[in-house]
Amino acid sequence: MLMVTDVVEIAVIMTYLVLVIMLGWLGYTKTKTASDFMLAGRGTHPFVMAMSYGATFISTSAIVGFAGVAGMFGMGVLWLTFLNIFVGIFVAFVFLGERTRHMGHVLNAHTFAELLGRRYSSKAAQVFSGIIISLFLPLYAAAVFIGACEFISAHFAISYHLALLLFAVIVASYVVTGGLKGVMYVDAMQGTIMTVCMITLLILCYKMVGGITEGHTQLTEMSDQVFVGFKAIGHQGWTEMPKFGWGDSQYDLWWIMVSSIICGVGFGVLAQPQLSVRFMTVRSKRELNRGVLIGGLFILLIPGTAFVVANLSNVYFNKYETITGQLLSRTERADVIAKKTRDVEKTIPCTLLHIDEDGDKKADFNVIEKGLGKAAAIMPKAEVKELENGFIQVKPRGTAFKRALTQTRDGRWMLNADSVIPNFIRSAMPTWFSLLFLITLLSAGMSTLSSQFHTLGSTFAHDVFRKLRNKETSSVKVTRTSILVGIIIAMMLSLYARGGFIVARATAIFFGLCLSSFLPSLVGGLFFRRMTKPAALSSMAAGFGVTVFWLLFVKAKEAGAIGLVQHITGGESSILAGYPNWPNVDPCFVALPISVITAVVVAAFTKAHTSEELERCFAK
Repeated sequence: MLMVTDVVEIAVIMTYLVLVIMLGWLGYTKTKTASDFMLAGRGTHPFVMAMSYGATFISTSAIVGFAGVAGMFGMGVLWLTFLNIFVGIFVAFVFLGERTRHMGHVLNAHTFAELLGRRYSSKAAQVFSGIIISLFLPLYAAAVFIGACEFISAHFAISYHLALLLFAVIVASYVVTGGLKGVMYVDAMQGTIMTVCMITLLILCYKMVGGITEGHTQLTEMSDQVFVGFKAIGHQGWTEMPKFGWGDSQYDLWWIMVSSIICGVGFGVLAQPQLSVRFMTVRSKRELNRGVLIGGLFILLIPGTAFVVANLSNVYFNKYETITGQLLSRTERADVIAKKTRDVEKTIPCTLLHIDEDGDKKADFNVIEKGLGKAAAIMPKAEVKELENGFIQVKPRGTAFKRALTQTRDGRWMLNADSVIPNFIRSAMPTWFSLLFLITLLSAGMSTLSSQFHTLGSTFAHDVFRKLRNKETSSVKVTRTSILVGIIIAMMLSLYARGGFIVARATAIFFGLCLSSFLPSLVGGLFFRRMTKPAALSSMAAGFGVTVFWLLFVKAKEAGAIGLVQHITGGESSILAGYPNWPNVDPCFVALPISVITAVVVAAFTKAHTSEELERCFAK
């Protein structure tokens, strides 16, 4: 049962949902053709396009997942914000955007896969890229689902499963009906809400920790509070980059942060199907240029604010957090999961406090009172003060990671980085802001999910189903069915993949896969007449193949979770387990160079397209 007692809260949420439904309906009424459904009629206003691009790009995976990683690993994650702006906005809009828009219009392409297929006059390129997108996009969608539902579950005191079901129904209600017009209208509204909320959050956070200078100074001085497990892999404090080097496990964190979190996502945005299609929705280059400033400011405010606040939450949790309420119970010993893979589980024995703050006899806060045995030296020791009438006052003295305590489906406790931001908002912010932030997370999650599922449905129906059946029939019904199937698959993944900063990892996997599989063929097709069909197909196959191989057998976190590599290595989670750092290198660091080299070499030794085909693609 929803624990919502505030009439204002109910009214605000209902108003928001009504607006979403109205904008989705507006998109539905204006969706008359397949072009309307898939490309919003190619006449989108630059503000709507830029905000939709930004809202699609920045989701709960950034505000919750990547922010949680920032709270653990430090300000170095802000390099991702730089790449998001420089690469994801400036390079994408100025260099790729106009070429994509123009060629998409000339070739009458409706989807990312169709653009590749028509550029290379290749059914195989269209179908192969469509299959890659259809198979792996639900993984990214699951990351967004998890990020949103972690906060919804905490805010309404409902189960994670119920939160997931409700959220999925809301998303499906307008993306299935409204097409891209409805999606982009809703995105623009949601992007505006997100901007207002994150500006407010940044101001409140700095006020809470004593200002900009004081807050960052305190964060620097807390380097001795870094979790011992992170120190072992190179964490030097929240205001320093991890140790850089090669050949020793103390450099693992640098490779995790830079190769997967920063570069994989920072550059991977250039080949994101659901983002590239946005460029084909505007009439001219002028609309793209006008969108650069809007998109740049949006990206600076949303992930930039989330990453800074997540870092400063360490200061709040360690020095300022005070919880007052009734002690419902004390768990004298709980083996808290700090790290878990398919075959390895590392736990920390702790005593837990379960505190009711609002008098409803349910725990609002679950905090670590102390570590037991040897863990006493590495875990926080909470300051507990007895008050009148059975109440207590607790200062947990933790950090973002040590306060990220959540309960698993089987009732056990774990430290979950995806709970850093939800915990901070719940503990530090006033009730009215928690509501605003809830709307922001709904906006962030819904804007990205709607575009993901729209892309998935359009791609499968238009580029795979229609092409394999060799029928040029309307694909709207198949698209909507594909969207529903995609939502169900993403929900199933969301149920079984919580913990281990999975939100950031799943996002990085999809971005890196698209980067390695599509970027050489996309850039080559847009800029180089000498790029050939065999080169494009070979490049896509090489990038995809190397990425999948790396995820299955080399990247320890993912390979260990999948479990196939253990049958080859006798239990090790990577075939390179004996070679430090390699098991933490992202696939794109290997797959992208191989994909680029493959494209260049094959293009040099294969026959170019005819002049007629090239003129059709590069027509002025």
